[in-house]
Amino acid sequence: MTFRIHALPVEPFRPLFAMDDAGLAAIGAIRMTVGQPNSAPCRISLVDAAPGETLILLNHRHLDAPASPYRSRGPIFVREKAVATMPAPGDVPEMLSRRLLSIRAYDASAMMLDADVIEGQELAARLAVSLKDPAVEFVQIHTARRGCFMAEAHRA
Repeated sequence: MTFRIHALPVEPFRPLFAMDDAGLAAIGAIRMTVGQPNSAPCRISLVDAAPGETLILLNHRHLDAPASPYRSRGPIFVREKAVATMPAPGDVPEMLSRRLLSIRAYDASAMMLDADVIEGQELAARLAVSLKDPAVEFVQIHTARRGCFMAEAHRA
């Protein structure tokens, strides 16, 4: 089973890049400068921001299913200079392959069917297995330690 990992689209976040720090604070977001390599994974470009790069940390609803008890939101980073990306079917971005991940499989009603913690190098194989199950509609990928949403995978 082939999968495709989906990044977040850049369009909903563009207005944030023009906001000043007070405006961002009013919506619970902050502008940050990256200090350490591989510490700030952008959910739009699916790459880690480089040291010195500017990004915004904000709260994002990553599972917007009003009828599901799994409806959720959490913190994400978006690089101010992010360019939208769409990995090829079967490709796993490096920012995912180098992390300990939590994967969560959901059905069409956004009910969780399965979950596991895996090494990022195992992601491609695990997505292929999860998406073979006809009941699985999509798989969300989170960091295992902090639980932050990273991306979502669907059948390609």
